[in-house]
Amino acid sequence: MKTLEDLSNELKRKNIRLTHQRLKILEYLSNSKTHPTVEEIYHALKNEVPSLSKTTIYNTLNYLSELKLIKTLIVDDNEARFDAVTGSHGHFKCDECGKIYDFDLNTEAFDTEYLDDFKVNEKIVYFKGICPGCLSKI
Repeated sequence: MKTLEDLSNELKRKNIRLTHQRLKILEYLSNSKTHPTVEEIYHALKNEVPSLSKTTIYNTLNYLSELKLIKTLIVDDNEARFDAVTGSHGHFKCDECGKIYDFDLNTEAFDTEYLDDFKVNEKIVYFKGICPGCLSKI
């Protein structure tokens, strides 16, 4: 679990200075395995950071994404979620409970020979189905 101090020191080493609100959002994401939405982040932090607004969260998430400190996941047409794990991995969303799970994946192994004339900026792998917990209830 990363503390606010750990994150602050890590960012200082990269010459990135963040406000307290931005650090709290990054801390929450770094310690969350749920791939939260803006709404979930807001409800989780609003008591701890009373001055926090949804606009600040949106702006912070865009900024952190530009810095490549987080990833933005569009898992459904109108649902953006956020992930502090920026390394190569895939995502699985359960159709029953809605949870999103990370799984290890070597995206470099994907054959892109048909994209020789293209510049690939990102490889996103996303599966949908039913997780083991929900399958056991069926």
